[in-house]
Amino acid sequence: MDDEPWPGVVEVRLTDAAGQCWSLVDKAPIFAAVGELGPDSVYPVEVTVACVIAEGHGLSEHDEVVTVSTSPHGVTTPDGREEFAVRRDRLSR
Repeated sequence: MDDEPWPGVVEVRLTDAAGQCWSLVDKAPIFAAVGELGPDSVYPVEVTVACVIAEGHGLSEHDEVVTVSTSPHGVTTPDGREEFAVRRDRLSR
């Protein structure tokens, strides 16, 4: 989105379990290694978003959809949303 302030700001699109696309905007290192996302990068680029299982939403091995919070780094949508229902197979440790 912008190279100022350094290290730059990027928009990441997260698609939830229902197929709805959400926009997350933050500094590039929140989503990827320093230098991995920049003006010379070929977009789109697959990145990760740090998250935790949302409070009150246990993770049973049989759940296909899990509610997560992007709170570890304070990443939210422009309107402040930080909880999303995502497919379990999209999570990694």
